[in-house]
Amino acid sequence: MHLCTGALVHRSPDSAGTVDMRSRNITPHKSLVTRADRRKIFGHGSGTVWLTGLSGSGKSTVAREVERRLVRQGVLSFVLDGDNVRDGLNKDLGFSEEDRRENIRRISEVARLLAEAGMVILTAFISPFRADREKARGLFKKGEFFEVFVRCPLELCEERDPKRLYAQAREGRIREFTGIDSPYEEPRAPELILDTEELSPDDCADRIIRMLENAGIIKNG
Repeated sequence: MHLCTGALVHRSPDSAGTVDMRSRNITPHKSLVTRADRRKIFGHGSGTVWLTGLSGSGKSTVAREVERRLVRQGVLSFVLDGDNVRDGLNKDLGFSEEDRRENIRRISEVARLLAEAGMVILTAFISPFRADREKARGLFKKGEFFEVFVRCPLELCEERDPKRLYAQAREGRIREFTGIDSPYEEPRAPELILDTEELSPDDCADRIIRMLENAGIIKNG
């Protein structure tokens, strides 16, 4: 056993020879500030809007527009975007199925912490696996997690592809690319479906704002 920053850390190697660094003596501390306290101070509720869909479906564009509108209304809001997170917090992860799951697990926990701080969080990740999205939902209380399926045909996503990711996947230069040689599992019962083949980013933002108003997270504009 090794003492590290006040926590006991188990250092015994597993059967594969890797060292298990998970803490065995953790006691999470609850804040003395409640969600109700934060809502009274900030004037709005908190939660996470989880945008999921194929690359190129419009998740980031919609998330940024919603964030812009919320901030203009005085709502504490922030976008967690796939590329931005992988450039920092998750720069150690690749794109294997295991790493993708870990990527979403970390993002889920970050979103939970920020929501507990009183913010409205918008995540823009492909998050292709249904089980991972359900685990994310499980971190939140009922009415604080909103799965939004940003639906768009694969052909249109490929046409919109500014980084030529689909082309590279078709050429075999990118492996395990969602929609090409790795599956995307559509949500079964999302809170909202946005068909970006037909809806503009403004239309999509309108619908998300309305959803948050109807849920009582933010005040009616």
